[in-house]
Amino acid sequence: MIPRYSRQEMTHIFSEENKYKIWLEVETLACERMAEMGTIPDTVPKLLREKGDFEVDRIHAIEAEVKHDVIAFLTNVAEYVGEEARFVHQGMTSSDVLDTSLAVQLTQAADILIDDMQALLGALKKRAQEHKNTLCVGRSHGIHAEPTTFGLKLAGHYAAFKRGLDRLIAAREDIATCSISGAVGTFATVDPSIEAYVADKLGLKPETVSTQVIPRDRHAAFFSALGVIASSIENLSIEVRHLQRSEVREAEESFSKNQKGSSAMPHKKNPILTENLTGLARIVRAAVIPAHENVALWHERDISHSSVERVLAPDACIALDFALARLTTVVDNLVVHEDNMMANLEKLGGLVFSQRVLLALTQEGISREDAYRIVQRNAMQVWDHLGKTDFKTELLKDADVKKNLDKQVIEDIFDYDAYTKHIDYIFARTFA
Repeated sequence: MIPRYSRQEMTHIFSEENKYKIWLEVETLACERMAEMGTIPDTVPKLLREKGDFEVDRIHAIEAEVKHDVIAFLTNVAEYVGEEARFVHQGMTSSDVLDTSLAVQLTQAADILIDDMQALLGALKKRAQEHKNTLCVGRSHGIHAEPTTFGLKLAGHYAAFKRGLDRLIAAREDIATCSISGAVGTFATVDPSIEAYVADKLGLKPETVSTQVIPRDRHAAFFSALGVIASSIENLSIEVRHLQRSEVREAEESFSKNQKGSSAMPHKKNPILTENLTGLARIVRAAVIPAHENVALWHERDISHSSVERVLAPDACIALDFALARLTTVVDNLVVHEDNMMANLEKLGGLVFSQRVLLALTQEGISREDAYRIVQRNAMQVWDHLGKTDFKTELLKDADVKKNLDKQVIEDIFDYDAYTKHIDYIFARTFA
């Protein structure tokens, strides 16, 4: 991922330096258990702790010749350790190191993403509580529907991200497995206790059945969880982008004092952060299908998954980390125009109360079909002559309405409190 959309803590996890550091720890832990078992000299793990090291450029130089990254790594480590390096990697296969190390990297990444999610949830909860009773129009198909509150909008996004967090925690647990079972996963050349020892020390659990590689359904589930979170990011981002449109102006991204919106038009205040987040969500979701396709490998292993993961694992995690942090900033600093929300809510002259009129007529014994016809003909008078009349005026003139609903009932129908009376109930179950 390019530096523009990267944060240092996450990029470090996928750095060459960190990757080889984890490889060395896996090999060292394996040697510690082998030494305990007496299958290699106890000086080997001590040497690895004292002298074990590597040099990234040197590994690359060796790999250019041998065309194998794990062999290049082991060769470089041997240059630091000396003769007893021959005991390192005994009975193990490359995937034992690669897959176990990738599991460590993904759990490290997941821990950062979990923190990111918790920060975003905190920001959403705060703003939702702030605007719990801030009336605004709800829209379906982009058209005014019925009143809601801006806080309830945000509470819905909070609930979605809370589900995303739960999925991410489950995915972290699922991906945190260790595989040190040797060629084709039979433990023929490496004792199962070595895998258990390494797993325990790394905070992982032994893989149930590894066929030389950790099964890729785990990785597919992990990146699927990231993809759903990315979709939730896009969902909230699009909401902000729509609310910031000039014709709407109900909410907008913060705009700093010296910020410029357009190189050509000085008046512009564009929703660049949420547009950027929409794009980053695509990057994260782009990992999902390849991760699913990686599940189908030939027999006990092939490396068709390898190149995919070397690209998608860092990019998806780094992009999502950046996106979550950026979205938290957007929510924290979101400018809310309550007056515009109310003005837009009333723009259709009371049509948002149409369902309440429909229900009132049916309560008086009129069939739903006839009630719908009566309400719709009055609503269309307002719709077609917007600004020249309003819904209440049309209803009070309609003979069928007056015959069934007295004036006070009609007045009572136009009450915004009907739409906020259960907000506390929804908030209680959302933020419990």
